[in-house]
Amino acid sequence: MVLELYLDLLSQPCRAIYIFAKKNGIPFQMHTVDLRKGEHLSDAFAQVNPVKKVPAMKDNDFTLSESVAILLYLTHKYKVPDHWYPQDLQARARVDEYLAWQHTTLRRSCLRALWHKVMFPVFLGEQVPSETLAATLAELDVNLRVLEDKFLQDKAFLVGPHISLADLVAITEVMHPIGGGCPVFEGHPKLAAWYHRVETVVGKELFREANEVILKVKDSAPVNLIIKQKVMPRVLAMIQ
Repeated sequence: MVLELYLDLLSQPCRAIYIFAKKNGIPFQMHTVDLRKGEHLSDAFAQVNPVKKVPAMKDNDFTLSESVAILLYLTHKYKVPDHWYPQDLQARARVDEYLAWQHTTLRRSCLRALWHKVMFPVFLGEQVPSETLAATLAELDVNLRVLEDKFLQDKAFLVGPHISLADLVAITEVMHPIGGGCPVFEGHPKLAAWYHRVETVVGKELFREANEVILKVKDSAPVNLIIKQKVMPRVLAMIQ
């Protein structure tokens, strides 16, 4: 049976998995789980992932959640080029270091930037105080500076001369505030150059395809009241 991936390309870790599988020629069947319709909260999806979060994966009778776990599973199962998750101990440790750091730092601030700038006012119809938005964007800039100064430095990619899982996870995070219209690269010229290198290696067509949803997120239709009541508690918990 073909590998099954449960994704919504609105989600940054879903985009990372989608790009990785497509770029490496991994055959899969995609099941779209529409987050804006609350489909991840359904009883049907709970049969796949009881935590009711995307991404999720089914490989025959084996199911897996959590994006990093899925990326590593695909890396180990399929013969992908070594640069994605190097055999070299120290290079691999650098990938692991970034993946461990980003969960509560860059991911959080990119997510908050998108929701405070676009999703709350446009999708949920909730206005965000200007001081809250300013604090969110300041926090984002701090984490972008760490990404640039600590991880990227003067290298072509985050762990060296070749793209890795770290770059793929990072770029999909950064696309969140870009989709929200935030000036992500203002004052970050090294990150701007890195962005274009990642886009080129991934392939511009695949990069555009994976990010089409997030780049149109400002056109999201307002949610209806029933879905809003279902998703609001999870949204608030997610961006704390």
